[in-house]
Amino acid sequence: MARTVFPDNLVQAQKDWDRTYAALDAPRPRSTTVLRRRLLRLSARLVCHPFWSTAAGRSPAARVELHQVARDHEHGEETSP
Repeated sequence: MARTVFPDNLVQAQKDWDRTYAALDAPRPRSTTVLRRRLLRLSARLVCHPFWSTAAGRSPAARVELHQVARDHEHGEETSP
């Protein structure tokens, strides 16, 4: 399967979103209002990113792959193309 090459800022935004969501989902999250606002800002940044208007970004599978790429980067499992 061909891997989509995502812009670095899109991958970083997804990683930040994942970390913020995990912090909000913690047993006793601190400053839930701050975390929720951050999650909304990051969600808007992800949805409005110009990548989604490109040919590679039009596929619904690209959004799923972005989540996987962000998780791989977070866990140090980066793979070279």
